[in-house]
Amino acid sequence: MTTDTAPRAPFVRVPRRLDVDHLAPSFSEAMGALDAAATADAERAGVAPAVRELVRLRASQLNGCSYCVDLHSQAALDAGVDAQRLLALPVWRESSFFTAAERAALELAEAVVRLSVAEVPAAVVDGLVAEVGEETAAAVLALVVTVVAWNGIGATARCWSPARRR
Repeated sequence: MTTDTAPRAPFVRVPRRLDVDHLAPSFSEAMGALDAAATADAERAGVAPAVRELVRLRASQLNGCSYCVDLHSQAALDAGVDAQRLLALPVWRESSFFTAAERAALELAEAVVRLSVAEVPAAVVDGLVAEVGEETAAAVLALVVTVVAWNGIGATARCWSPARRR
């Protein structure tokens, strides 16, 4: 452990495993198009930028994608999510900092991430639809499915590395 006056040890570089963008360029381009489509549908359905980023960030946290956590943390801040809410995201169920609609979207995101363990309960989908309507719920689902795909690429290939910000 270091103090503010002690010299700092260098950060450990996490090596890239596969340069997916270079090795599978058609796939990489298709992922970009999928992401753009999901974002466009979310905008059209009225999903607020802050909600989009909270959902993306929570899925990325659960899936262990360092690049996506960094990207969506900064995007959430840029979208107006304050630091207290951002830091409470891993414990959103125990926090009073999230609206009912945000909680329903986060519930869906977590259920989709854990799809290999258990199916997404109808109550989770129904709860989101009750809060935001079918079109918005479908747009949230598209965002979640897309970020889970990005997480799979990023966490497996480590093809992108977040830059340290000051």
